[in-house]
Amino acid sequence: MNPWVVLVLVCLAQFMVILDATVVNVALPTIQHDLQMSDASLQWVVNAYTLMFGGFLLLGGRAGDLFGRKRVFLTGLVVFTTASLLCALAPESSWLIIARGLQGFGAALVSPVALSIIMATFREGAERTKALGLWTAIAVGGGAIGLLLGGILVDVLSWPWIFLVNVPVGAATFFFSRRLVPESRDELARSGFDVAGAVAVTGGLIALVYGIVRAGESGWGSGEVLPILALSVILLVGFVVIELRTAEPLVRLSIFSIRTVRGANIGMFIVSMGLYGMFFFNTLFVQRVLGYSALEAGLAFIPFTAGVIAGSAASQWLIPRLGAREVPVVGLGLAVVGMLLFLRLTPDSTYLSDILPGIMLVAIGLGLTFVPVTLIATSGIPVDDAGLASGLFNTSQQIGGALGLALLSSFAASKTAEVLATAGSDPTTAEQAQALVDGFHLAWVGCAVAFAVGAVALLVLLRRGDALVIADGDPSPVVL
Repeated sequence: MNPWVVLVLVCLAQFMVILDATVVNVALPTIQHDLQMSDASLQWVVNAYTLMFGGFLLLGGRAGDLFGRKRVFLTGLVVFTTASLLCALAPESSWLIIARGLQGFGAALVSPVALSIIMATFREGAERTKALGLWTAIAVGGGAIGLLLGGILVDVLSWPWIFLVNVPVGAATFFFSRRLVPESRDELARSGFDVAGAVAVTGGLIALVYGIVRAGESGWGSGEVLPILALSVILLVGFVVIELRTAEPLVRLSIFSIRTVRGANIGMFIVSMGLYGMFFFNTLFVQRVLGYSALEAGLAFIPFTAGVIAGSAASQWLIPRLGAREVPVVGLGLAVVGMLLFLRLTPDSTYLSDILPGIMLVAIGLGLTFVPVTLIATSGIPVDDAGLASGLFNTSQQIGGALGLALLSSFAASKTAEVLATAGSDPTTAEQAQALVDGFHLAWVGCAVAFAVGAVALLVLLRRGDALVIADGDPSPVVL
């Protein structure tokens, strides 16, 4: 079996998953108008996907190890594709929100298993680095392509088409994957399944993501949010206790004794807090402040995809020369500079001179970051634990992104409200635009801080020797 054919198929599935995390953003105003949705309901078109995706990622990755990665991958494709059709056919808001949640569940089965299939298909070393370079370009750049595709489909056709395009792609990916993707699983796993652990961790993660989302709207100290977060803590602590006592745990906690796994997941958690915020606030800036249409907003992010691809390609050349730890530190340094360039933006800014330089620096920086960090998180892991490592890595991204976006949205909204309060009871259009920009400035500083802290975390939690092990393709895990 040609491993590169397998890579194309799993990357195509991952592309759909990442695409749907952002493609809906530019269509939200049209969806709200057509389905007569309130602002409170509209946000759940996005949040329902995030909630189910983040909550079931860890379960999806481990299910692939136990029941067969190909089997879980194909199941996820069926769920995701069917849910996409249901989204397109939605006659009212509740239908659409439920279907989006189902989409997120399908994505949680596809994404970690797709990455573990790559790990099982490509050997440690140069081949896996190249494969993960393509994976990274799709994983990070797909979000920007989603904005463009969403804008085109909404402007030229109608919003249901942002979901309908998944149907033929999902069906074709299922058809060829069924024939061409090899099956693999954890051959040492027993027949039993850790039901209690699965319920505890899935419930805990769903409660955590839900609490984070609600905190961005109601405040972190609200009577609604605190009980949800408390429930999440109880469930996740209970999960740890269950795993320590179960003969065949869902998650072998000993995996966290591997320094590379621990360091990469913590680093990615922090970096994702800035990544999600960058997409969100820059999209809002060009649409709400500069007045871009959905299509124009999508076109504005095409260079981001190009920058990620360039950074990913450069990282493959740099990793053997600088080390897998040093390359992402350099990349995150570029991303910090790019985010700080956005502090120059005003309601009168132009795209080429004011926005594009920051976009390119952030894009190249993140391209340099994601390939080596993914290598660090997954190298030295036994193939039997590929799904577990993939699920942990994807979960770190999703939970970190949700937390970062909730925090930064809260800070930005508070700053905007503070500025508007000083403008009087009837602020002008110019004053409203400036208030938004002031809020975005605070959020962009937060993104820069997240990238900087992520770089420090990688330096502190990893050793240069870890990078050399990965660059040389040594499969031995690095423990304390």
